[in-house]
Amino acid sequence: QVQLVESGGGLAQPGGSLRLSCAASGFTFSNYAMSWARQAPGKGLEWVSGIVSDGSETSYADSVKGRFTISRDNAKNTVYLQMNSLKPEDTALYYCAKDRNYKSEPGPQVWEYDYWGQGTQVTVSS
Repeated sequence: QVQLVESGGGLAQPGGSLRLSCAASGFTFSNYAMSWARQAPGKGLEWVSGIVSDGSETSYADSVKGRFTISRDNAKNTVYLQMNSLKPEDTALYYCAKDRNYKSEPGPQVWEYDYWGQGTQVTVSS
C-alpha cells in the first residue's frame, strides 16, 4: 500500500533552517508529482510547494518563495523541502502528498492529492 513518511521537523530559531524529507513507498514514485502542504494551529491546510515527476519543474506558494526549495531523488523515492530563513509564521504541521494523476502538474488544491503522510511538526521560535 502507499505510504508517505515525513521526517526532519523540529524546533528552529527565526532565521534558521530545517530540511524535511518524505520517504515514499507502494507506488512508482518517479511517475507522480509530489507536494508539501502545511497546517498551522487553528488554520486550514495551505499548499506550500510542488515538484513534477522528473524534478524538472517546481512551484511555490508566495509565502515561501525564495526561502524554501523542493527537490526529489527518484532513486531514493524521497522528496525534500529545504526551509531557510524560517519565520515564526512557518510554524505548522508539514505534510507531503502524492498527486492523484499520472505525470501531472502539481497544484494547490487538496483534491488533487490522493495520499498524505502523517505530518512532521515544525516550530519556529526563539
